[in-house]
This record gives sequence, structure tokens and C-alpha cells, in this order.
Amino acid sequence: MEEEKDFLRKEPVGKLLLKLALPTVTAQIINMLYNMVDRIYIGHIPQIGNMALTGVGVCMPLIMIVTAFAAFAGYGGAPRTSIYMGKGNYDAAEKTLGNCFAIQIIISVVLTAVLLIWNRDLLLAFGASENTIQYAVEYMNIYAVGTIFVQMTLGMNAFITAQGFAKTGMLSVLIGAVANIILDPVFIFAFGMGVRGAALATIISQAMSCIWVICFLMGKKTHLKLRLKNMKLSSKIVFPSLALGVSTFIMQSSESAISVCFNSSLLKYGGDIAVGAMTILTSVMQFAMLPLQGLGQGAQPIISYNYGAHDPDRVKTAFKLLLKSSLVYSTLLWACMMLFPKVFASMFTDSAELLDFTASAIRIYVACLLLFGIQIACQMTFTSLGNAKASILVAVMRKFVLLIPLIYLLPALTSSDKTTAVYLAEPVADFIAVTFTAILFTFQFRKSLKKIS
Repeated sequence: MEEEKDFLRKEPVGKLLLKLALPTVTAQIINMLYNMVDRIYIGHIPQIGNMALTGVGVCMPLIMIVTAFAAFAGYGGAPRTSIYMGKGNYDAAEKTLGNCFAIQIIISVVLTAVLLIWNRDLLLAFGASENTIQYAVEYMNIYAVGTIFVQMTLGMNAFITAQGFAKTGMLSVLIGAVANIILDPVFIFAFGMGVRGAALATIISQAMSCIWVICFLMGKKTHLKLRLKNMKLSSKIVFPSLALGVSTFIMQSSESAISVCFNSSLLKYGGDIAVGAMTILTSVMQFAMLPLQGLGQGAQPIISYNYGAHDPDRVKTAFKLLLKSSLVYSTLLWACMMLFPKVFASMFTDSAELLDFTASAIRIYVACLLLFGIQIACQMTFTSLGNAKASILVAVMRKFVLLIPLIYLLPALTSSDKTTAVYLAEPVADFIAVTFTAILFTFQFRKSLKKIS
């Protein structure tokens, strides 16, 4: 049993990264389909498809907040459990798991109440128009009920992957995704529920994944068990975990704030079609973000465990492989989007007008995507090493210091195509952020390696 637990220390790093990253990347791709399938079906509802798609797109900021809170506890606690496992302190690792589980239950209850009471006001603030608010409210009223399933599935699944059970983590996502793909057309078209059917299919699917995750963490195969005695909250466990999760929380929740900024600015300069295009662009960017995060999640147990075990060579080797893999992926994806933008846009709409508009916007929006592999690899490694301050800094820099101001600044500086200027904010912010992150990481990584040498 001890040898099984120590495989993160003994197996060759290249083989180990491949073994862990393939399932996590696959899980992220499946998760991407999970998130996109509602919009694909909704966009093809006869007569109301475009408006319904835009309405559900406005829901995305709220949905991102829900998933961000799952990451707040889950993605903060999971690397700490890996570090504790590397040190051989399995008691502290299990206490971290139990405390994060309890925190997520509390967060779920609060979020559900907020979404049920104030979702209409929030959706209007997030850019819903008179034409789209009906569809947005219909979706969120049902989705809010399933908040706890989203929290448990995404947050607790991180602890499965952190132990090296990447295939099991992939199955957690696969169960929900397959169920959602099957149930969506049944509820949307066969039962004639439209947007409400899409939301109902989603929460039922998440509930199925949730049951799977919790059963595994309470079962015999896991190294770290979910135990009632470990759910008593301790500030010494909760606060460091949440501090480490802040960067991931900022990355995901700030997408909500950014969506508000983009939607309000685009509604002003380009109308509903520009907001609809932004909905598609947000979905397309998931092609970049989720698989890259999957690579990072595959490397996280290796980096965290060996950092806890004081093995700088394996930490360094794992990061280099993560960086190379991330750069190759982001460059290939960038090339595909630049060459075939209509292929990506056509997944979400059959409207010729929206298709043409979105295809031209994609090339602008993803102009610096090829460099994003550097950003994700460095940021995920900061988290894996337990470096909360650095991971928070790079997250705040890209989102709040750069992107949000540029959304308003660039169109104000041009007198011609202000809508294009809004989309241009993304690549400009990405270029500056990647440069800053790379410089900071160079110094911080050396410091971390010296600490365990």
C-alpha cells in the first residue's frame, strides 16, 4: 500500500505526467463539451435560437461564480493535500479534505439562496436586455437549485486528481457529460421545455457526477478518506487552503466581472449581435483554457508531492514538461482558430449574420493565444508549490490591472470601429500579462527550489 502511495515519487516524470495528464486533459475536454452542449442545442431552437443563446450567454457570469467558489476550496486544498502526502503526513491531508468539504457545503447553501432571490437583478446588471432576460431567468431559476451538485463535483474531484487518480477524476466528469448530452435534446425538444429543459438536464447530470465523487472519496480505493470527524472546521487548515485557492477563484470569478464589462461595452457599441458573438467567443476560449488547465492539473500532484518530499530535480523536470506541452497545445490551437474561425463559430449558430460577425471577431480576440501556454503553466505551478502570494498576483494583474481597464480604454482611444477595439483588449492584456508572469516566475521558482534543496 505504501508503494502505491509513493508512485508520484518513484515513477519516471515523463511517463507519470503522460499517465496523469491524458485523463485530466480528456476530462477538461469532456467538461468543455458539458458546458457547451446546452448552448449548442439552445442556439438551434427554432425561431428563438439566437435570442435564447444570448440570454443563456448572459447567465455565464453567474455560472462562472458558482464554479469559481468550487475552485476556491477545492483547488486550494488539493495541492496542500499532495504536499502533505509527499511529507508522509496523511492525517493532515485528510483533515484538509474534510474541512474543504464542509466549507463547500456552507458556500453552496449561501450561493443557492442568493441566486434564487436576486438572479433577475444580477442578470440585468450582467448585460441582459429586454429581448433576452426572459430566457436568462428561465435558465438560472432551475440551475440555482443544482448549485450544491456543481460545488461538490468540481471541488471534491480536485482531491481525487491530487492523489494521482486521474482516470477516476476523468470518469467523474464523463458520467455527467454523457448524461447531459443525452438528456439535453430530450428535455429541450422532446418535452418542449426549451431553455428550462437545458438547465434541468444540467443539474440532473451534475447530481449523478456528485454521487460518484463522494462515493469514491468514502470508499476503499482512495488514499485519503472523507471522514465526518475531519469536517470540524479548523482555522489552521481552512485559511491556508482558501488563500491558495484565491488565485484560481480570481481567474474564474473574474471571468464573471469581465463578461459584465464586455457585454455592457459591446451592447453599447454593437448591440445584441455583438453580445451574442461574445457568448460564442467565451465558449471558444474554453478550448484554450480547459485543456491547458487539464495539463496543469495532471502536473499538480507530481509537483506538489515532490515539493513536499524535498526533491527539486523532479519538481523542475515536471515543470519543464508542463511548459513545453502547454506551449505546443496553445500554438496549435491558435493556428486552427486563425485559419478556420468559421468552423468554431458554426458550432453555436446557423445565423449567417452572427456567423460572419463572430468569425472576424475570433481572429482579433485570440491573437495572443499562442503565448497563453506560458501563463497557465507558470500560474498552475505557483499553486502546486503552495505559493499563494505569487499565484494571486499574476491572476490580479491579468484580469483587473490590465484587461478590465483596457475594455473601456481602447474604444475610448479610437474614433473608428469601437466594437473591434473592445475585442482587442483581450490580446493586448494577454501579451503584457504573459511577459510579467514569465519574469516573476523565473525568480520565484528558483527561490522555491533553493528552499527544498
